[in-house]
Amino acid sequence: MKSHFAKSLLSAVLFAGSMTSAFAADQTLLNSSYDIARELFASYNPVFQKHWQEKTGKTVEIKQSHAGSSAQARSILQGLRADVVTFNQVTDVQILADRGHLIPANWKELLPNSSSPYYSTTAFLVRKGNPKHIQDWGDLARDDVSSVFPNPKTSGNGRYTYLAALGYAQKTFGKDNIAQQDSYLKTFLKHVAVFDTGGRGATTSFVERGIGDVLITFESEVNNIRNQYGADKYEVVVPKTSILAEFPVAVVERNAKRNGTLDVAKEYLSYLYSEDAQRLLAGFNYRVHNDKVVSEFADHFPKVELLTVEQIAGGWNNAMKTEFANGGRLDQLQRR
Repeated sequence: MKSHFAKSLLSAVLFAGSMTSAFAADQTLLNSSYDIARELFASYNPVFQKHWQEKTGKTVEIKQSHAGSSAQARSILQGLRADVVTFNQVTDVQILADRGHLIPANWKELLPNSSSPYYSTTAFLVRKGNPKHIQDWGDLARDDVSSVFPNPKTSGNGRYTYLAALGYAQKTFGKDNIAQQDSYLKTFLKHVAVFDTGGRGATTSFVERGIGDVLITFESEVNNIRNQYGADKYEVVVPKTSILAEFPVAVVERNAKRNGTLDVAKEYLSYLYSEDAQRLLAGFNYRVHNDKVVSEFADHFPKVELLTVEQIAGGWNNAMKTEFANGGRLDQLQRR
């Protein structure tokens, strides 16, 4: 009983202390991000808070909002007063400029690498020993293989997976051979055991529910899952050809000006390009641009031919219209 009381009292004290710290902060910043970035920003935020206090003498409380990238964009358009966005698909940022006029039209030019401080690709997580001998995209259309990945209709992660499979089909069968591309994609999609709404849900289905032979998600995520759940249980397979998955960031300037956080919001994103932050990102299995950090982690990331969305589908705007819109290619391929 005493032990329980002591633990309860300690919890209350810690909670009160955290609340006091939160209320004492000079500013509060809200970062709207994609659903599998929780652990990344939970580690980045304290690093930035220390940097900001050393630079300005001010404290900042950082709040996080996580969901599918597209769902987050819709929430901001509907009134979520996020100060910054750290998404996994360009169109989810662009819509905030085009439809909501919440960010500048030239947002891609405001930070290096088209405002993408880190990037990844799409890879596979298989169970220990790789019992189905899955090595490349072609294996995912075999009758004895079932896969799990997020729904391309609701998830940027899922759209990257679909486009990576399309890129493989184009490279294998030829860009003009639409019939064979469609045949492969239709079989590939037919063997998906479950379409979850987001990347974290897909992870839960594969790891905790034991569904499927392979989880398809970002390379960063498959490595993080393996580290979390045990190298003795899972293996990572990076296909020889995959897609360049960029992670765009932007200040939601209209909100930040209203919230009085414009300066700290800009610095929050700019600091992602610092050597310390790039090293932290690489530690979470993201590929980065800083030459020194790239050299340090050279053995960590296998070489892969990265096809761009422009090469595969003529850019995101065209991909959304031709592949993912209602009645588009994805819908047609999934019709029974």
